[in-house]
Amino acid sequence: MKKGPGTPKGFRDIEPSLAKKRREAIAKIADVLESYGFAPLETPTVEFAETLKGKYGEEEKLIYEFTDRGGRDLALRFDLTVPLARYVANNLGVLDPTFSRYQIGQIFRGENPQKGRYREFTQFDFDTVGSVEPEEDAKVIAAAIKAIRALGLSQAQMAVNDRQNFKDLPAEDIRAIDKIYKVGKENTEARLLTFVENSKPTRNLSTIFEILKTKYNLNEGVDFFFDPTLARGLDYYTSSIFELKPTGKPEDLTIGGGGRYDNLIGVFAGRDIPAVGFSFGLDRIVELT
Repeated sequence: MKKGPGTPKGFRDIEPSLAKKRREAIAKIADVLESYGFAPLETPTVEFAETLKGKYGEEEKLIYEFTDRGGRDLALRFDLTVPLARYVANNLGVLDPTFSRYQIGQIFRGENPQKGRYREFTQFDFDTVGSVEPEEDAKVIAAAIKAIRALGLSQAQMAVNDRQNFKDLPAEDIRAIDKIYKVGKENTEARLLTFVENSKPTRNLSTIFEILKTKYNLNEGVDFFFDPTLARGLDYYTSSIFELKPTGKPEDLTIGGGGRYDNLIGVFAGRDIPAVGFSFGLDRIVELT
């Protein structure tokens, strides 16, 4: 019988049995990432609102904003990538030229709750900053695949595309392509379906795929695949993009995603600093393990 107050919509208590599973999953993922050279980092839950705004495109409306007693405009962090960009910009000359980190933290988004999706959730990010080489994209993809295998998801595959495939399309077409499996092909314009059917891996993706095969012993069609419908909504991605699918089908709910974002950190640093990263959807992953 409930006698106490409830929790706000989209927020929840995590019972001991689930909390234990989450901790075990985090430990297994962290072990894999550290074997790939990623080190832990922690950043604040609260940022200045202006730090976050202008980075997420149409999703910016989901940011939780408030004003503190000092009249400062603050916000709960929307992801762990923008705080990383701020951290790197504030530590130029201190960090190694190529800096690899992972972070676990609570994220807040004012969206409609649904199965496996809450307004507060745990994100598990890892990124490499400072290198434009496709070897770093491949390393991020390989580390994510190895981590998900360590959790027992043997059928999971990484869907991969390149935002450069959409460089000549307007934003509304890109969003429509990204939603093909959500709305159905029958509800998608024929010209966009034709565009998708004619899409091929870019030269950059071909290089990444070759590294995944030769250096990390991963197999196309088993561990990763080219998905021409994949666009990802966040505006800061510039090249390779990828999403982890639990049964290897593009229509699966995503259990993690990421890509290359070579312009974001420069917004804070005042000069170009390339980066590539990935974020696990911990809640959805734990539900599957």
